[in-house]
Amino acid sequence: MTRTPLRPLARILPARAAGHSPDEIERENRAARHEEMRDTSRQRAEGRLLVLGVFFFCAFMVVGFRMGMLATSEPVEPRASAQGAAISAARADIVDRKGRLLATNFETHALYAQPPHMIDPMRAAKELAAIFPDLEEKKLVKDFTGKRKFLWIRKKISPEQMQAVHEIGDPGLLFGPREMRLYPNGSLAAHVMGGASFGKEGVHAAEVIGVAGVEKHFDDYLRDPANGQRPLKLSLDLTVQAAAERVLYGGMKIMNAKGATSILMDVHTGEVVSVVSLPDFDPNNRPRPATSGDQSDSPLFNRSVQGVYELGSTFKIFTAAQAVDLGLVSPDTVIDTKGPMRVGGFPIGEFRNKNYGKLTVSDIIVKSSNRGTGRMALDIGVKRQQEFLKSLGFFEATPFEIVEARTGKPLLPKRWTDLSAVTVSYGHGLSTSPMHLAAGYAAIANGGYTVAPTILKQNGPRLGKRVMSESSAKAARDMLRAVVTTGTASMGEVPGYAVGGKTGTADKPKPNGGYYEDKVIATFATIFPAHDPKYVLIVTLDEPVETSGDKPRRTAGWTAVPVAAEMIGRIAPLLGLRPGVEPRSLTDITLTSSN
Repeated sequence: MTRTPLRPLARILPARAAGHSPDEIERENRAARHEEMRDTSRQRAEGRLLVLGVFFFCAFMVVGFRMGMLATSEPVEPRASAQGAAISAARADIVDRKGRLLATNFETHALYAQPPHMIDPMRAAKELAAIFPDLEEKKLVKDFTGKRKFLWIRKKISPEQMQAVHEIGDPGLLFGPREMRLYPNGSLAAHVMGGASFGKEGVHAAEVIGVAGVEKHFDDYLRDPANGQRPLKLSLDLTVQAAAERVLYGGMKIMNAKGATSILMDVHTGEVVSVVSLPDFDPNNRPRPATSGDQSDSPLFNRSVQGVYELGSTFKIFTAAQAVDLGLVSPDTVIDTKGPMRVGGFPIGEFRNKNYGKLTVSDIIVKSSNRGTGRMALDIGVKRQQEFLKSLGFFEATPFEIVEARTGKPLLPKRWTDLSAVTVSYGHGLSTSPMHLAAGYAAIANGGYTVAPTILKQNGPRLGKRVMSESSAKAARDMLRAVVTTGTASMGEVPGYAVGGKTGTADKPKPNGGYYEDKVIATFATIFPAHDPKYVLIVTLDEPVETSGDKPRRTAGWTAVPVAAEMIGRIAPLLGLRPGVEPRSLTDITLTSSN
């Protein structure tokens, strides 16, 4: 702004010459300056009022819009809030090999209280104790009337319980949304599922984390939001699993066993189509781990991978297969099994002190001769025996994809002497899990290749390294078939399905050393169909006793074998295996007419 002088010389000099006073000129200029200043101030004030008016208009519009939104929205329960990172509750589903649901998420609510906001704490405590019988009214009253400002009442409630709490009508009882893990099949495949629980929790959400089984092993995959629409596909077949569990449970009860396990494995892929461990549990309501006593008595104990047992004579086929593969014997080689036989100063006996005399290698497996197997083991030697069993995976925990499998590491002899080689050859002195045994038998069944047990569905064969020749594997399969047709597993025959297998009965070790005289681990390891094996089935019973006869019978031939036969008869059609006639030679057919 150009400032005009109050006494400009251009006007003062002419005014003096004319005899006028210069003060008039100053008063006139001062009045003009004040008028200009008032106009400028008025314009500035009007601009500020305009801006302030626009601001208040926008503010009232926002408030009005928000009030309108609240008026038209559904009423929402007020919730406490806390600072912290956002909690991701999303978790991918788990399905079986055919896409059927094994585990999914379910929307529910948690119940919590804010005592300072409660109107009638005494009445609320009484009503809650009536809705939830496991809650103590006195403790609730103490919590509600104390200094606590927040407490969880129940982490999961049903819709019926939520409605009952609503009807109490106390504003201090609030609900937090939850996404819990649901296993729609209950206890089916419980040890594979394992279970899930809540991790980080807030009133608006809770983190779902795996605590055991595949839920824990694949926790990172299942919690990754990118996999929300890509369920984890397992190798299990839900229908086969259900049938196997029902048969095994019935067999365990009939045979008076304290526990049982079964494993069905594809011999070419290593896929575990069914795995059962009894007793089991419901992962929807997972029990607490045992804090005392024998952990194997807990329903959480997974006998298929955590149970490390001496599996008895089921190991004899490995000795025979290796001896044949090394060229030391053939199935028809005769070995003298007469006693006495001593190794390292210790006698090697037979079951019930039998003396079989001279037997072929095939008959040694059929009759389950300890001495015959032991003599083959001595010919093989300690080092070669160790290398062979190690190649089959008997020295390390199985790679089976549940967290419990890591704990099932085999128990090996501290000093592997000639005596150890002999006892290991017939399944004593080396303890492994039934899952190890299934993988070992799969190598015989598929022609001599190792396979890694897996719970994930595979797209095709997944064979490992070769550990024996095809001819040696076939010779072993023929021996296993003979065990069922003429040997200790005669009750294992299933019409229409050629079954091959080997029984194993091992005395159960005492916790403080030695063995029980009346407690055994009975196992039947099978392959079927024997002429073209597709599957391995392992059935193991813990402390079975068959009581239909005059004396109690505990051997696998009387206990595990009938259970396995019943299971094969049930599950083989479910696997798509058609009953057929076992291939035979045509030497008995005589041509009677050419017409």
